[in-house]
Amino acid sequence: MPAPVFSPKRTTQTVVKFNLSFFLQGFDVQQPAGEYRVEKEEELIDGLSRLAWHCTATFIYLPAIAPGNRPRQVLQIDPAELEDALKKDRLRT
Repeated sequence: MPAPVFSPKRTTQTVVKFNLSFFLQGFDVQQPAGEYRVEKEEELIDGLSRLAWHCTATFIYLPAIAPGNRPRQVLQIDPAELEDALKKDRLRT
């Protein structure tokens, strides 16, 4: 049996929910409320005594997740800006 291959990179996917419309840098228009797929690419930080990951890119898939909707656009976004937008959304609802 071959040894497992360890990759120094990983991709994680999450779904974020906006209760109100929102706008992030890079968008042409404001996006409606809904659930959005977000993908984060990370690299392993070398030389530490424990595993640690550094985010290298974050992407959002547009439009929102809904029956019949297929992603038509994938935009790279600032993860801190996404977190701020989600916090503002929660405060306003």
